[in-house]
Amino acid sequence: MSTTTTTPVGTFAAIRRLYPYAKPAMPRIYLGMVAALAAGVVALLIPQVLRSLVDGPLQSGDATQIWPAFALVLVLGILEAVMVFLRRTFVLTPGTHVEARLRNSLYEKLQALPVSFHDRWPSGQLLSRAISDLNLIRRWISFGLVLLVVNVITIVVGFVFLLNISWILGVLFIVCSIPLWIYGYLFENKYSVVARRSQDQAGDLATTVEESVHGIRVLKAFGRGKHALDNFANQAEELRGTEIEKAKAIAGIWLWLLLVPDVTFALSLLSGVWLAVNGQITVGELVAFFATATVLRWPVESIGFLLSMTFDTRTAADRFFEVMDSHNDIVDPENPDTVVDSQGRLEFHDVHFRYQDSPAHVHDLLDGVDLAIEPGETMALVGLTGSGKSTLTALTTRLYDVTGGSITIDGVDVRRLSLFELRSLLAMAFEDATLFSASVRDNVLLGRPDATEADLAEALDIAQAAFVYDLPDGLDTKVGEEGLSLSGGQRQRLALARAVAARPSVLVLDDPLSALDVDTEALVEAALRKVLASTTALIVAHRPSTVMLADRVALLEDGRVTAVGRHSDLLVSSDHYRYVISSLEDEEKRERLEANS
Repeated sequence: MSTTTTTPVGTFAAIRRLYPYAKPAMPRIYLGMVAALAAGVVALLIPQVLRSLVDGPLQSGDATQIWPAFALVLVLGILEAVMVFLRRTFVLTPGTHVEARLRNSLYEKLQALPVSFHDRWPSGQLLSRAISDLNLIRRWISFGLVLLVVNVITIVVGFVFLLNISWILGVLFIVCSIPLWIYGYLFENKYSVVARRSQDQAGDLATTVEESVHGIRVLKAFGRGKHALDNFANQAEELRGTEIEKAKAIAGIWLWLLLVPDVTFALSLLSGVWLAVNGQITVGELVAFFATATVLRWPVESIGFLLSMTFDTRTAADRFFEVMDSHNDIVDPENPDTVVDSQGRLEFHDVHFRYQDSPAHVHDLLDGVDLAIEPGETMALVGLTGSGKSTLTALTTRLYDVTGGSITIDGVDVRRLSLFELRSLLAMAFEDATLFSASVRDNVLLGRPDATEADLAEALDIAQAAFVYDLPDGLDTKVGEEGLSLSGGQRQRLALARAVAARPSVLVLDDPLSALDVDTEALVEAALRKVLASTTALIVAHRPSTVMLADRVALLEDGRVTAVGRHSDLLVSSDHYRYVISSLEDEEKRERLEANS
């Protein structure tokens, strides 16, 4: 798993970073705390009534005083129930709003982060942060935070009541509670590490499931289902082992949370009876003491799971902010320039590029590319596999940023344009066509939602995508996840139609016809000539027929453009170009033979 490096911080500091997201909900959270605290105080008042009842009417035998005490206890019980109801009412909705704000912020951040970030991060890790981690934070804010604060205050107030009833028994009760706080401190250090490992392993497991589902055709085709299952089972077993380790840590603190109060009760009972026999406390005070201690038992015992929930939330917050703190260097400039009446002149000036994780001794993938594409001109880009053709096209829309040199449109550096304007001027179609779980119409009009039906029909016609009209609901048919319900050629044609429908000043095509058979490709290329006649285009070509679409051809070799010219001229002047074209022709012949076999 790839993650960003973060500096460890304390639990309070980590959770405090959530405050800006939780701030709008805090008034209702505070009201929930007040209601919960009121319920706790009311519960602590009931033993005081019992003390008066035991030392008064029950000792004197005055039955007329019993009913008022009974009525008071009943009223206090009803009031406690009402306060618990109000607590739940106050905190239920605000937590969901906090979760929604966190999730929206995370999604917005993921959309803004550069492609290089997504290259490093497994999608399952991001998914687990967006779903399970934020759900955990929501439950802690609505439940864990309220009860943790209220129960701690209730314990403190309860100890005051105990000391007021009998300072000897109160001190004994407090001293016996000290081991709980010591173990709670040790528990945090141990549990936080295990909780983080568990959440990371859950993210890795989600990634495995996602990859298996998306690659199900490959797994079935190669009979590797058993291998995938074994890999999944091993990861699931690791997660199970970590969860058991978590459970053991929680069981350890529960041992202390149950054992210490029981031992404390036994010692307090022994001491209380002795004090009562010697007349140092009354029977009513002894009853009130143990009734108050019983009320405190739930807050004391709850500290264990509330602490574990808090430490889980701390880990969830850390994982959330790992993404939110990720640096994004592909952003809008402070004072962006603009292109007025774009002509579509695209230029590369001494462009260098290397990936962030490239070893220092490895040369730049693009090592000084110089290329100018005139307005309305179609430039084909050819080169051997791995020469950097796709990377060069990705730099045009700032999917990545150049590490040296510049790229300009109509003389303006693309880094000086807002991302919205830049990506309005350019449109791309990728070799690996990705569609979304939406209708055909929505997929094709992704870059230009306000296009007319005529524009949509024209784009589909150019891409030879008339097959969409034969789908069950025509243009309103929803394609499956990533368009996998369609063939590779159908996906590529829809992706091409999407780029054409955007009507950009510059059209960048990264081998968008590779999955088409040669006959369909010929029809698409013929239709594309109409678009290319008035649009600047940069086309990565893997077939000689695609090269024929271009006015000129650029040869990419060893990270540089080593030759530019017409196809016929380069065949005469460049040995390497002839070798590249020969390789493309051999590949095309092989494809034709496979198609006809």
